[in-house]
Amino acid sequence: MEELGLMRDLAVVFAVALGVNIVLQRIRVPPIAGFVIAGVLVGPSGLALVRQDEAVRALAGIGVVLLLYAIGLELSLSRLRRLWRPILVGGALQLVVTAAIGAGVGRLLGLAWPTAALVGYLLAISSTAIVLRVLERRGEIDAPHGRLTLGVLVFQDFSVVPALLMLPALAGADSGVAGVDVLWSIAKAAAILAGVFAAARLLVPRLLALVAATRRRDLFVLAVVMLCIGTAWVAAAAGVSLAIGAFLGGLVVAGSDYRDQALAEMMPLKEVLISLFFVSIGMLLDLGQLLAEIGPVLSLLVAVLLGKFVIVLLIGAALRLPLRVAVLTAAALAQVGEFAFVIMQASGAETLLPPPLANQISAVAILSLVIAPVVLSAGPHLASGVAQLRWLANVLGVRSVAEVDDETREWRDHVIIAGYGLTGEALARALAAAGIPYLIVDINPENVRTASARGERILYGDVTNPDVLRHLHVETAREVVVVINDPLAAERAVAAVKSASPNAHVVVRARYLGDVAPLLARGASEVVAAEVEAAVEVVERVLGRHQVAAGVVAATVAALHRQNERPAPAVRDGSGS
Repeated sequence: MEELGLMRDLAVVFAVALGVNIVLQRIRVPPIAGFVIAGVLVGPSGLALVRQDEAVRALAGIGVVLLLYAIGLELSLSRLRRLWRPILVGGALQLVVTAAIGAGVGRLLGLAWPTAALVGYLLAISSTAIVLRVLERRGEIDAPHGRLTLGVLVFQDFSVVPALLMLPALAGADSGVAGVDVLWSIAKAAAILAGVFAAARLLVPRLLALVAATRRRDLFVLAVVMLCIGTAWVAAAAGVSLAIGAFLGGLVVAGSDYRDQALAEMMPLKEVLISLFFVSIGMLLDLGQLLAEIGPVLSLLVAVLLGKFVIVLLIGAALRLPLRVAVLTAAALAQVGEFAFVIMQASGAETLLPPPLANQISAVAILSLVIAPVVLSAGPHLASGVAQLRWLANVLGVRSVAEVDDETREWRDHVIIAGYGLTGEALARALAAAGIPYLIVDINPENVRTASARGERILYGDVTNPDVLRHLHVETAREVVVVINDPLAAERAVAAVKSASPNAHVVVRARYLGDVAPLLARGASEVVAAEVEAAVEVVERVLGRHQVAAGVVAATVAALHRQNERPAPAVRDGSGS
């Protein structure tokens, strides 16, 4: 029976994937890489344990659909509006420049221009699944480089629609007919998009409200899955890919009041099937052919990783982004994404990509996905040294910490402010009014230039770098205040400060309560969680407007601080309103 065979294959796949990840976790290999390695083991070029590989890949395809649906849920239309600049500017520049350079290199190597254009595009797109997983796990989605990376990935995901529509024309069909077909497909896709956005405002909220009113969890789950599959099917019927249709469906549900519950219900099924997707990618790898062509494959892999990294880094410099943001974004986008496999299996791709070239690109994509978490982990280490390049500071028109070392050599009992955003600027004004000496350090050259024009004592440098801290004379500072928006960089900054000056008093501003424990573990003296302080402010204002006694307000606030494992501040005078 085919059903029993499929069940056996799934049991083997999940058992091997589980075993491989348990073993690899001990040496800190990322789970995604473990799934791909498990796919290689069970695939036809490995132990050939899977017999119905087509059925397994079909289920993996559903995993991609659910993945894009969940991504749409997490983004929402309102969040896309906030990300419009990184999506349109950063995304367009990254995709167009990378694809153009890839196509140009392909032409130099003798590829026909349609093939070169497709290869350039395939190598330009990055992995939404892997990058978002890593950024979410590290709490960096809302960091500056996280927002830029997310914007680029969203643009890449949307670009898959016209890429799929253009494949038949590139494949060399009759140009007139193909052009009409493409225009007709684009018109249908535009109509689908308009329908999706109309549904986001009109139909879906009413449907989910009707289902939620039944208070039946099973019906709610059924409605969420129906919206996912239904939107994907309607989009596919109009010439748009299933995955993009699911992504649009997620955006629809994200525009309703039921986004969080829908995301929670989808998460377990999505995790299982997306793991199966990465296993299926590993099954595609032909080990024999890879070993036979290991030289060209590794050369292409290195060229892709370094090329994409340098291109994004140069784009970041052109946009005058902080170097740390540019380096971390470049590391995040260096790999080849899973949509490359979706496009390579679409109609028309087999005409443009002969089997040897397709196999090489598949091998490069798979290997880049395997090492992508490692490259992402190396990003902070690469970024930490950029501020030490004195020539770079001169190019950016700012003063580095090394250049002003003589000016600050005799400083004692000063406050070091790491980060010149809203909080850093307010703290600098307060310290100046109180007559307390301070030094500001920031890695954003625009912030440094702006503050310097105001007469602030601000220097260009990365506070996570021990050499920068030495030039700031952290060992004689009264305290260090870290108010940067990058959670991982904040942790690294605290560790660097405590390593250079174990007795330093370090105050850190964090975004979420979940960030407090890691910062304290690194050695922070105090952590101010914006999430907690916002809750305290809301409680004080509401109770104050209801004329609750000041003592009761203070006791409530103290209890809230104790609940969040932070010492309560001094009791405020008055009602607290």
